[in-house]
Amino acid sequence: MKVTCDLEVDVNGEEIFLVSKEILSSFSGRLRKLFNKPSDAAATKVLKVIFHDLPGGPEAFELMTRFCYSNGGIQITPTNTCVLHCIAQFMEMSEDVSSSPNLIELTEKSLEGILYWTWSEIVNALKQCQDFFPAANSSGIVDKILETLVGRITTASDTSPTGSSPESFTFRFSCDTRSTVSTKNSNYRVWWFEDLVVLNSDSIKKIIKSMVSQKVDHATVSRFLFYYIKCKFSNATSDEKKKCAEVVVDLLYSLDRSSVSCKSLFGILRISSSLNLSKCCRSRLESMIGSQLDQATLDNLLVPAPAGMESIYDVNLVLRFVKSFLSAGGQASVTRLKQVGSLIDLYLAEVAPDSCLKPPKFIALTIALPDAARDSHDAMYQAIVIYLEVHAQLSEEEKMNICCAINCEKLSVESCKHLAWNSKVPKRTAVQALISQQLKLKSLLEDTNHLKSFSSPLKGNEYEKNQCDDGEQIILYAKKLNLPMENEKLKAHLQGMQCRVMELEKICKKMRTQMAKIMKTEVSSPGSSRSVPRLCS
Repeated sequence: MKVTCDLEVDVNGEEIFLVSKEILSSFSGRLRKLFNKPSDAAATKVLKVIFHDLPGGPEAFELMTRFCYSNGGIQITPTNTCVLHCIAQFMEMSEDVSSSPNLIELTEKSLEGILYWTWSEIVNALKQCQDFFPAANSSGIVDKILETLVGRITTASDTSPTGSSPESFTFRFSCDTRSTVSTKNSNYRVWWFEDLVVLNSDSIKKIIKSMVSQKVDHATVSRFLFYYIKCKFSNATSDEKKKCAEVVVDLLYSLDRSSVSCKSLFGILRISSSLNLSKCCRSRLESMIGSQLDQATLDNLLVPAPAGMESIYDVNLVLRFVKSFLSAGGQASVTRLKQVGSLIDLYLAEVAPDSCLKPPKFIALTIALPDAARDSHDAMYQAIVIYLEVHAQLSEEEKMNICCAINCEKLSVESCKHLAWNSKVPKRTAVQALISQQLKLKSLLEDTNHLKSFSSPLKGNEYEKNQCDDGEQIILYAKKLNLPMENEKLKAHLQGMQCRVMELEKICKKMRTQMAKIMKTEVSSPGSSRSVPRLCS
Protein backbone atom coordinates (compact mmCIF):
# COMPACT_ATOMS: atom_id res chain seq x y z
CA MET A 1 0.00 0.00 0.00
CA LYS A 2 1.32 3.41 -0.96
CA VAL A 3 1.85 5.79 1.96
CA THR A 4 1.16 9.48 1.45
CA CYS A 5 3.55 11.88 3.19
CA ASP A 6 1.19 14.74 3.87
CA LEU A 7 2.58 15.95 7.20
CA GLU A 8 5.71 18.03 7.73
CA VAL A 9 7.07 17.94 11.28
CA ASP A 10 9.72 20.39 12.50
CA VAL A 11 11.40 18.87 15.57
CA ASN A 12 12.85 21.52 17.86
CA GLY A 13 14.19 23.45 14.87
CA GLU A 14 16.84 20.75 14.38
CA GLU A 15 15.34 18.52 11.69
CA ILE A 16 12.22 18.28 9.47
CA PHE A 17 10.36 15.01 8.81
CA LEU A 18 7.81 14.22 6.07
CA VAL A 19 5.43 11.60 7.42
CA SER A 20 1.93 10.24 7.03
CA LYS A 21 -0.63 12.19 9.01
CA GLU A 22 -3.01 9.22 9.06
CA ILE A 23 -0.47 6.74 10.44
CA LEU A 24 0.92 8.99 13.16
CA SER A 25 -2.45 10.35 14.27
CA SER A 26 -3.73 6.78 14.68
CA PHE A 27 -1.18 6.34 17.48
CA SER A 28 -0.79 9.89 18.83
CA GLY A 29 -3.57 11.57 20.74
CA ARG A 30 -1.69 14.86 20.62
CA LEU A 31 -1.66 14.90 16.80
CA ARG A 32 -5.25 13.70 16.58
CA LYS A 33 -6.45 16.61 18.74
CA LEU A 34 -4.43 19.00 16.61
CA PHE A 35 -5.91 17.80 13.33
CA ASN A 36 -9.47 17.90 14.65
CA LYS A 37 -9.15 21.65 15.12
CA PRO A 38 -10.10 23.87 12.18
CA SER A 39 -7.11 25.35 10.38
CA ASP A 40 -6.38 27.55 7.39
CA ALA A 41 -3.94 24.93 6.20
CA ALA A 42 -6.57 22.18 6.19
CA ALA A 43 -7.19 22.68 2.48
CA THR A 44 -3.53 22.40 1.57
CA LYS A 45 -1.99 19.13 0.55
CA VAL A 46 0.77 19.18 3.20
CA LEU A 47 0.28 20.24 6.82
CA LYS A 48 3.12 21.53 8.93
CA VAL A 49 3.56 20.95 12.67
CA ILE A 50 6.32 22.53 14.75
CA PHE A 51 7.47 21.05 18.07
CA HIS A 52 9.74 23.29 20.17
CA ASP A 53 10.27 21.00 23.17
CA LEU A 54 9.87 17.43 21.95
CA PRO A 55 11.71 15.09 24.38
CA GLY A 56 14.73 13.38 22.89
CA GLY A 57 14.80 15.55 19.77
CA PRO A 58 14.97 14.18 16.21
CA GLU A 59 16.37 10.78 17.26
CA ALA A 60 13.43 10.12 19.58
CA PHE A 61 10.90 11.26 16.96
CA GLU A 62 12.45 8.99 14.32
CA LEU A 63 12.28 6.04 16.74
CA MET A 64 8.61 6.79 17.45
CA THR A 65 7.88 7.06 13.72
CA ARG A 66 9.41 3.64 13.13
CA PHE A 67 7.15 2.22 15.81
CA CYS A 68 4.07 3.72 14.15
CA TYR A 69 5.00 2.67 10.61
CA SER A 70 5.77 -0.89 11.75
CA ASN A 71 2.54 -1.04 13.74
CA GLY A 72 4.50 -1.66 16.95
CA GLY A 73 6.88 -4.09 15.33
CA ILE A 74 10.15 -2.64 16.67
CA GLN A 75 11.84 -4.31 19.59
CA ILE A 76 11.69 -2.46 22.91
CA THR A 77 14.95 -2.91 24.81
CA PRO A 78 16.55 -1.37 27.90
CA THR A 79 18.46 0.88 25.51
CA ASN A 80 15.38 2.51 23.97
CA THR A 81 12.77 2.00 26.69
CA CYS A 82 13.27 5.39 28.35
CA VAL A 83 13.33 7.26 25.04
CA LEU A 84 10.16 5.63 23.80
CA HIS A 85 8.39 5.95 27.13
CA CYS A 86 9.08 9.69 27.41
CA ILE A 87 8.09 10.53 23.85
CA ALA A 88 5.02 8.29 24.16
CA GLN A 89 3.97 10.35 27.17
CA PHE A 90 4.58 13.57 25.26
CA MET A 91 2.66 12.44 22.14
CA GLU A 92 -0.14 10.92 24.29
CA MET A 93 0.20 7.42 22.81
CA SER A 94 -2.04 5.73 25.36
CA GLU A 95 -4.72 3.04 25.15
CA ASP A 96 -7.38 5.72 24.71
CA VAL A 97 -5.93 6.39 21.27
CA SER A 98 -4.63 2.99 20.21
CA SER A 99 -5.75 -0.17 21.91
CA SER A 100 -3.13 -2.35 20.24
CA PRO A 101 -0.24 -1.86 20.14
CA ASN A 102 0.03 0.70 22.96
CA LEU A 103 3.53 2.24 23.23
CA ILE A 104 3.12 3.47 26.82
CA GLU A 105 1.91 0.07 27.95
CA LEU A 106 4.76 -1.68 26.13
CA THR A 107 7.44 0.54 27.66
CA GLU A 108 5.97 0.14 31.13
CA LYS A 109 6.07 -3.61 30.68
CA SER A 110 9.73 -3.33 29.69
CA LEU A 111 10.43 -1.32 32.85
CA GLU A 112 8.96 -4.11 34.96
CA GLY A 113 11.95 -6.20 33.94
CA ILE A 114 14.46 -3.60 35.15
CA LEU A 115 15.62 -6.06 37.81
CA TYR A 116 17.24 -8.06 34.99
CA TRP A 117 18.94 -5.08 33.36
CA THR A 118 22.72 -4.87 33.50
CA TRP A 119 24.46 -2.13 35.43
CA SER A 120 25.50 -0.31 32.25
CA GLU A 121 21.93 -0.45 30.91
CA ILE A 122 20.61 1.13 34.10
CA VAL A 123 23.21 3.93 33.99
CA ASN A 124 22.60 4.58 30.28
CA ALA A 125 18.84 4.65 30.83
CA LEU A 126 19.23 7.24 33.56
CA LYS A 127 21.54 9.28 31.36
CA GLN A 128 18.89 9.25 28.60
CA CYS A 129 16.29 10.56 31.03
CA GLN A 130 18.47 13.61 31.63
CA ASP A 131 17.76 14.83 28.09
CA PHE A 132 13.99 14.88 28.63
CA PHE A 133 13.73 15.05 32.40
CA PRO A 134 10.26 16.64 32.77
CA ALA A 135 8.49 13.89 30.83
CA ALA A 136 10.47 11.15 32.53
CA ASN A 137 9.91 12.55 36.00
CA SER A 138 6.18 13.02 35.55
CA SER A 139 5.79 9.37 34.60
CA GLY A 140 7.83 8.14 37.56
CA ILE A 141 10.38 6.42 35.34
CA VAL A 142 13.32 8.33 36.83
CA ASP A 143 12.41 7.34 40.37
CA LYS A 144 12.15 3.71 39.34
CA ILE A 145 15.56 3.72 37.65
CA LEU A 146 17.14 5.59 40.56
CA GLU A 147 15.74 3.11 43.03
CA THR A 148 17.19 0.23 41.04
CA LEU A 149 20.57 1.91 40.62
CA VAL A 150 20.92 2.70 44.32
CA GLY A 151 19.83 -0.84 45.12
CA ARG A 152 22.69 -2.18 43.01
CA ILE A 153 25.19 0.09 44.75
CA THR A 154 24.09 -0.80 48.27
CA THR A 155 23.89 -4.55 47.75
CA ALA A 156 26.39 -5.44 45.02
CA SER A 157 29.49 -7.39 45.94
CA ASP A 158 32.56 -5.52 47.17
CA THR A 159 34.66 -7.58 44.79
CA SER A 160 33.30 -5.87 41.69
CA PRO A 161 36.30 -4.56 39.71
CA THR A 162 36.93 -0.85 39.81
CA GLY A 163 35.22 1.02 37.00
CA SER A 164 33.60 -2.10 35.58
CA SER A 165 29.96 -3.07 35.39
CA PRO A 166 28.83 -6.09 37.40
CA GLU A 167 27.23 -7.71 34.34
CA SER A 168 26.96 -11.11 36.00
CA PHE A 169 24.89 -9.55 38.74
CA THR A 170 21.21 -9.79 37.77
CA PHE A 171 18.67 -11.18 40.15
CA ARG A 172 20.93 -12.19 43.03
CA PHE A 173 20.83 -8.75 44.65
CA SER A 174 17.10 -9.08 45.37
CA CYS A 175 17.50 -12.15 47.51
CA ASP A 176 21.09 -12.13 48.80
CA THR A 177 20.75 -11.42 52.52
CA ARG A 178 24.47 -11.56 53.10
CA SER A 179 25.05 -8.19 51.49
CA THR A 180 24.89 -5.21 53.80
CA VAL A 181 24.83 -1.46 53.47
CA SER A 182 27.23 -0.67 56.29
CA THR A 183 30.89 -0.21 55.41
CA LYS A 184 34.10 0.32 57.26
CA ASN A 185 36.52 -0.17 54.38
CA SER A 186 37.77 3.10 52.92
CA ASN A 187 37.69 1.56 49.40
CA TYR A 188 34.05 0.51 49.66
CA ARG A 189 32.16 0.26 46.35
CA VAL A 190 34.58 2.48 44.41
CA TRP A 191 33.69 0.52 41.26
CA TRP A 192 30.64 2.74 40.64
CA PHE A 193 32.37 6.12 41.04
CA GLU A 194 33.56 6.45 37.46
CA ASP A 195 30.30 5.17 35.95
CA LEU A 196 28.18 7.85 37.62
CA VAL A 197 30.36 10.78 36.54
CA VAL A 198 28.43 10.88 33.23
CA LEU A 199 25.27 11.94 35.08
CA ASN A 200 24.36 15.57 35.63
CA SER A 201 24.13 17.24 39.02
CA ASP A 202 20.33 16.88 39.20
CA SER A 203 20.56 13.11 38.86
CA ILE A 204 23.44 12.93 41.33
CA LYS A 205 21.41 14.92 43.85
CA LYS A 206 18.57 12.40 43.66
CA ILE A 207 20.94 9.43 43.86
CA ILE A 208 22.85 10.72 46.90
CA LYS A 209 19.68 11.64 48.79
CA SER A 210 18.35 8.14 48.17
CA MET A 211 21.65 6.60 49.33
CA VAL A 212 21.65 8.69 52.51
CA SER A 213 18.06 7.66 53.25
CA GLN A 214 19.16 4.02 52.94
CA LYS A 215 21.96 4.56 55.48
CA VAL A 216 24.84 4.18 53.04
CA ASP A 217 28.17 5.00 54.69
CA HIS A 218 28.60 8.80 54.69
CA ALA A 219 32.37 8.55 54.20
CA THR A 220 31.84 6.67 50.94
CA VAL A 221 29.26 9.19 49.78
CA SER A 222 31.53 12.15 50.55
CA ARG A 223 34.48 10.55 48.72
CA PHE A 224 32.32 10.06 45.65
CA LEU A 225 31.13 13.68 45.73
CA PHE A 226 34.70 14.96 45.86
CA TYR A 227 35.62 12.64 42.99
CA TYR A 228 32.57 13.77 41.03
CA ILE A 229 33.23 17.50 41.30
CA LYS A 230 36.89 16.99 40.42
CA CYS A 231 35.97 15.16 37.22
CA LYS A 232 33.19 17.58 36.27
CA PHE A 233 35.39 20.65 36.67
CA SER A 234 37.89 19.33 34.12
CA ASN A 235 35.63 19.99 31.10
CA ALA A 236 32.67 22.13 32.12
CA THR A 237 31.54 25.68 31.51
CA SER A 238 31.47 28.28 34.28
CA ASP A 239 27.70 27.92 34.73
CA GLU A 240 27.98 24.12 34.89
CA LYS A 241 30.81 24.37 37.41
CA LYS A 242 28.80 26.74 39.57
CA LYS A 243 25.73 24.49 39.60
CA CYS A 244 27.84 21.40 40.25
CA ALA A 245 29.67 23.07 43.16
CA GLU A 246 26.44 24.27 44.76
CA VAL A 247 24.82 20.84 44.49
CA VAL A 248 27.88 19.04 45.88
CA VAL A 249 28.27 21.48 48.80
CA ASP A 250 24.58 21.15 49.60
CA LEU A 251 24.87 17.34 49.66
CA LEU A 252 28.07 17.38 51.73
CA TYR A 253 26.38 19.68 54.23
CA SER A 254 23.74 16.99 54.84
CA LEU A 255 26.37 14.40 55.80
CA ASP A 256 28.01 13.75 59.13
CA ARG A 257 30.87 16.22 59.64
CA SER A 258 33.36 13.52 60.62
CA SER A 259 32.89 11.82 57.23
CA VAL A 260 33.82 14.91 55.21
CA SER A 261 37.51 15.56 54.53
CA CYS A 262 38.66 19.02 55.60
CA LYS A 263 41.46 18.93 53.02
CA SER A 264 38.98 18.16 50.23
CA LEU A 265 36.71 20.98 51.37
CA PHE A 266 39.61 23.39 50.97
CA GLY A 267 40.02 21.92 47.48
CA ILE A 268 36.45 22.88 46.60
CA LEU A 269 37.01 26.32 48.10
CA ARG A 270 40.07 26.79 45.91
CA ILE A 271 38.60 25.61 42.58
CA SER A 272 35.37 27.52 43.11
CA SER A 273 36.98 30.79 44.18
CA SER A 274 36.42 32.33 40.75
CA LEU A 275 32.76 31.26 40.64
CA ASN A 276 30.01 33.48 41.95
CA LEU A 277 28.58 30.91 44.35
CA SER A 278 25.38 31.72 46.16
CA LYS A 279 25.69 33.23 49.62
CA CYS A 280 24.08 30.15 51.18
CA CYS A 281 26.50 27.79 49.40
CA ARG A 282 29.59 29.75 50.43
CA SER A 283 28.33 30.05 54.00
CA ARG A 284 27.79 26.29 54.23
CA LEU A 285 31.21 25.55 52.76
CA GLU A 286 32.92 27.88 55.23
CA SER A 287 30.87 26.45 58.09
CA MET A 288 31.97 22.88 57.26
CA ILE A 289 35.61 23.95 57.04
CA GLY A 290 35.39 25.99 60.24
CA SER A 291 33.93 23.11 62.23
CA GLN A 292 37.08 21.09 61.39
CA LEU A 293 39.58 23.92 61.61
CA ASP A 294 41.78 21.90 63.96
CA GLN A 295 42.51 19.56 61.01
CA ALA A 296 43.63 22.38 58.70
CA THR A 297 47.21 23.34 57.89
CA LEU A 298 48.85 26.73 57.44
CA ASP A 299 48.91 26.25 53.66
CA ASN A 300 45.14 25.73 53.71
CA LEU A 301 44.62 29.11 55.36
CA LEU A 302 46.87 31.08 53.01
CA VAL A 303 44.05 31.98 50.64
CA PRO A 304 44.80 35.04 48.48
CA ALA A 305 42.67 38.05 49.23
CA PRO A 306 39.86 38.75 46.73
CA ALA A 307 39.97 41.71 44.39
CA GLY A 308 39.47 45.00 46.20
CA MET A 309 41.11 43.87 49.45
CA GLU A 310 44.48 45.49 50.13
CA SER A 311 46.04 42.71 52.20
CA ILE A 312 47.87 39.76 50.66
CA TYR A 313 45.77 37.03 52.29
CA ASP A 314 42.05 36.79 52.97
CA VAL A 315 42.08 37.49 56.72
CA ASN A 316 38.30 37.89 56.84
CA LEU A 317 37.91 34.31 55.62
CA VAL A 318 40.10 32.97 58.43
CA LEU A 319 38.17 35.00 60.98
CA ARG A 320 34.94 33.42 59.70
CA PHE A 321 36.55 29.98 60.00
CA VAL A 322 37.41 30.66 63.65
CA LYS A 323 33.91 31.93 64.33
CA SER A 324 32.41 28.76 62.81
CA PHE A 325 34.79 26.60 64.84
CA LEU A 326 33.72 28.21 68.10
CA SER A 327 30.04 28.18 67.12
CA ALA A 328 30.26 24.45 66.37
CA GLY A 329 31.45 23.79 69.93
CA GLY A 330 35.15 23.54 69.13
CA GLN A 331 36.15 25.08 72.46
CA ALA A 332 34.53 22.16 74.29
CA SER A 333 37.65 20.14 73.52
CA VAL A 334 40.77 21.71 74.99
CA THR A 335 42.98 19.66 72.68
CA ARG A 336 41.20 20.83 69.53
CA LEU A 337 41.10 24.41 70.80
CA LYS A 338 44.86 24.44 71.40
CA GLN A 339 45.49 22.98 67.94
CA VAL A 340 43.58 25.87 66.43
CA GLY A 341 45.48 28.26 68.69
CA SER A 342 48.80 26.96 67.35
CA LEU A 343 47.48 27.22 63.79
CA ILE A 344 46.39 30.84 64.24
CA ASP A 345 49.78 31.70 65.77
CA LEU A 346 51.44 30.34 62.61
CA TYR A 347 49.01 32.37 60.51
CA LEU A 348 49.76 35.51 62.54
CA ALA A 349 53.47 35.06 61.87
CA GLU A 350 52.71 34.71 58.15
CA VAL A 351 50.52 37.81 57.81
CA ALA A 352 52.43 40.05 60.23
CA PRO A 353 54.97 41.22 57.59
CA ASP A 354 52.12 42.37 55.31
CA SER A 355 52.44 46.16 55.23
CA CYS A 356 48.89 46.46 53.83
CA LEU A 357 47.24 44.61 56.71
CA LYS A 358 45.31 47.14 58.79
CA PRO A 359 45.65 47.13 62.61
CA PRO A 360 41.95 46.31 63.25
CA LYS A 361 42.25 43.09 61.21
CA PHE A 362 45.48 42.08 62.92
CA ILE A 363 43.96 42.78 66.32
CA ALA A 364 40.88 40.74 65.39
CA LEU A 365 43.14 37.77 64.64
CA THR A 366 44.97 38.05 67.97
CA ILE A 367 41.77 38.12 70.03
CA ALA A 368 39.68 35.72 67.90
CA LEU A 369 40.27 32.78 70.25
CA PRO A 370 39.70 32.55 74.00
CA ASP A 371 42.69 32.67 76.34
CA ALA A 372 42.50 28.90 76.93
CA ALA A 373 43.59 28.28 73.33
CA ARG A 374 47.22 29.08 74.21
CA ASP A 375 49.47 27.82 76.97
CA SER A 376 52.10 30.33 75.91
CA HIS A 377 51.84 33.73 74.28
CA ASP A 378 55.42 33.72 73.02
CA ALA A 379 54.44 33.00 69.39
CA MET A 380 51.82 35.75 69.44
CA TYR A 381 54.33 38.18 70.94
CA GLN A 382 56.86 37.39 68.21
CA ALA A 383 54.21 38.01 65.52
CA ILE A 384 53.25 41.31 67.17
CA VAL A 385 56.91 42.41 67.25
CA ILE A 386 57.20 41.74 63.50
CA TYR A 387 53.97 43.64 62.84
CA LEU A 388 55.15 46.63 64.89
CA GLU A 389 58.48 46.69 63.07
CA VAL A 390 56.77 46.67 59.65
CA HIS A 391 54.18 49.26 60.73
CA ALA A 392 56.55 51.73 62.40
CA GLN A 393 54.20 54.64 61.71
CA LEU A 394 51.56 53.41 64.19
CA SER A 395 50.58 55.71 67.03
CA GLU A 396 51.19 54.83 70.66
CA GLU A 397 47.49 54.17 71.13
CA GLU A 398 47.37 51.76 68.19
CA LYS A 399 50.42 49.93 69.53
CA MET A 400 48.77 49.63 72.92
CA ASN A 401 45.60 48.20 71.36
CA ILE A 402 47.67 45.59 69.54
CA CYS A 403 49.71 44.65 72.61
CA CYS A 404 46.60 44.32 74.78
CA ALA A 405 46.15 40.84 73.30
CA ILE A 406 49.29 39.63 75.08
CA ASN A 407 48.75 37.84 78.36
CA CYS A 408 51.95 38.68 80.20
CA GLU A 409 51.41 35.83 82.63
CA LYS A 410 51.79 33.38 79.70
CA LEU A 411 55.08 34.81 78.47
CA SER A 412 58.30 32.91 79.09
CA VAL A 413 61.16 34.52 80.99
CA GLU A 414 63.09 35.02 77.73
CA SER A 415 60.13 36.71 76.03
CA CYS A 416 59.58 38.97 79.04
CA LYS A 417 63.24 39.97 78.99
CA HIS A 418 63.02 40.71 75.25
CA LEU A 419 59.80 42.69 75.72
CA ALA A 420 61.27 44.76 78.53
CA TRP A 421 64.16 45.96 76.35
CA ASN A 422 62.16 46.25 73.11
CA SER A 423 61.82 49.89 72.06
CA LYS A 424 59.01 49.03 69.61
CA VAL A 425 56.72 47.95 72.43
CA PRO A 426 54.85 50.62 74.42
CA LYS A 427 56.40 51.34 77.84
CA ARG A 428 53.14 50.58 79.59
CA THR A 429 53.15 47.03 78.13
CA ALA A 430 56.78 46.58 79.19
CA VAL A 431 55.96 47.62 82.75
CA GLN A 432 52.98 45.29 82.85
CA ALA A 433 55.14 42.39 81.68
CA LEU A 434 57.82 43.11 84.26
CA ILE A 435 55.35 43.40 87.10
CA SER A 436 53.68 40.16 86.03
CA GLN A 437 57.01 38.33 85.93
CA GLN A 438 58.05 39.86 89.23
CA LEU A 439 54.93 38.50 90.90
CA LYS A 440 55.44 35.13 89.25
CA LEU A 441 59.04 34.86 90.37
CA LYS A 442 58.16 36.01 93.85
CA SER A 443 55.52 33.29 94.04
CA LEU A 444 58.02 30.70 92.85
CA LEU A 445 60.57 31.80 95.43
CA GLU A 446 57.99 31.55 98.18
CA ASP A 447 57.01 28.06 97.03
CA THR A 448 60.59 26.84 96.90
CA ASN A 449 61.40 28.32 100.30
CA HIS A 450 58.32 26.60 101.69
CA LEU A 451 59.39 23.28 100.20
CA LYS A 452 62.90 23.77 101.56
CA SER A 453 61.69 24.46 105.11
CA PHE A 454 59.21 21.59 104.84
CA SER A 455 61.81 19.07 103.71
CA SER A 456 64.65 20.10 106.07
CA PRO A 457 63.63 17.89 109.06
CA LEU A 458 63.53 14.79 106.83
CA LYS A 459 66.64 12.78 106.11
CA GLY A 460 67.22 10.54 103.09
CA ASN A 461 64.40 8.07 102.64
CA GLU A 462 62.98 8.59 106.09
CA TYR A 463 59.28 9.29 106.53
CA GLU A 464 57.05 10.83 109.13
CA LYS A 465 53.60 9.91 110.28
CA ASN A 466 51.25 12.80 110.98
CA GLN A 467 48.08 12.25 112.87
CA CYS A 468 44.92 13.85 111.46
CA ASP A 469 42.03 15.12 113.52
CA ASP A 470 39.92 12.11 112.59
CA GLY A 471 42.60 9.66 113.68
CA GLU A 472 43.80 8.64 110.21
CA GLN A 473 47.50 8.58 109.54
CA ILE A 474 49.10 10.36 106.62
CA ILE A 475 52.54 9.12 105.61
CA LEU A 476 54.75 11.85 104.16
CA TYR A 477 57.67 10.71 102.03
CA ALA A 478 60.49 13.01 101.18
CA LYS A 479 63.93 12.94 99.72
CA LYS A 480 66.71 15.45 100.09
CA LEU A 481 65.81 18.59 98.16
CA ASN A 482 68.71 20.71 96.93
CA LEU A 483 67.24 24.00 95.72
CA PRO A 484 69.83 26.69 96.56
CA MET A 485 71.15 26.91 92.99
CA GLU A 486 67.68 27.34 91.47
CA ASN A 487 66.81 29.94 94.10
CA GLU A 488 69.93 31.93 93.25
CA LYS A 489 69.08 31.92 89.55
CA LEU A 490 65.56 33.11 90.22
CA LYS A 491 66.77 35.80 92.60
CA ALA A 492 69.35 37.04 90.11
CA HIS A 493 66.78 37.25 87.36
CA LEU A 494 64.33 39.00 89.66
CA GLN A 495 66.96 41.58 90.56
CA GLY A 496 67.60 42.22 86.87
CA MET A 497 63.94 42.80 86.24
CA GLN A 498 63.66 45.06 89.26
CA CYS A 499 66.48 47.17 87.84
CA ARG A 500 64.60 47.48 84.59
CA VAL A 501 61.46 48.57 86.47
CA MET A 502 63.48 51.22 88.28
CA GLU A 503 64.83 52.51 84.95
CA LEU A 504 61.31 52.72 83.57
CA GLU A 505 60.15 54.55 86.69
CA LYS A 506 62.95 57.11 86.21
CA ILE A 507 61.83 57.65 82.63
CA CYS A 508 58.27 58.17 83.79
CA LYS A 509 59.42 60.62 86.47
CA LYS A 510 61.42 62.57 83.92
CA MET A 511 58.41 62.67 81.59
CA ARG A 512 56.18 63.99 84.39
CA THR A 513 58.72 66.77 85.12
CA GLN A 514 58.80 67.78 81.47
CA MET A 515 55.01 67.81 81.32
CA ALA A 516 54.87 70.03 84.40
CA LYS A 517 57.26 72.55 82.82
CA ILE A 518 55.18 72.58 79.64
CA MET A 519 52.01 73.23 81.62
CA LYS A 520 53.63 76.14 83.45
CA THR A 521 55.09 77.86 80.41
CA GLU A 522 52.02 76.98 78.23
CA VAL A 523 54.31 76.25 75.35
CA SER A 524 53.06 73.75 72.75
CA SER A 525 55.72 71.77 70.92
CA PRO A 526 54.27 69.54 68.04
CA GLY A 527 55.46 65.97 68.13
CA SER A 528 57.05 66.26 71.58
CA SER A 529 53.94 65.51 73.66
CA ARG A 530 53.55 61.95 74.81
CA SER A 531 50.97 60.20 76.89
CA VAL A 532 52.15 59.25 80.37
CA PRO A 533 51.60 55.57 81.17
CA ARG A 534 49.02 55.03 83.82
CA LEU A 535 51.29 52.69 85.80
CA CYS A 536 53.86 55.45 86.25
CA SER A 537 51.48 57.97 87.85
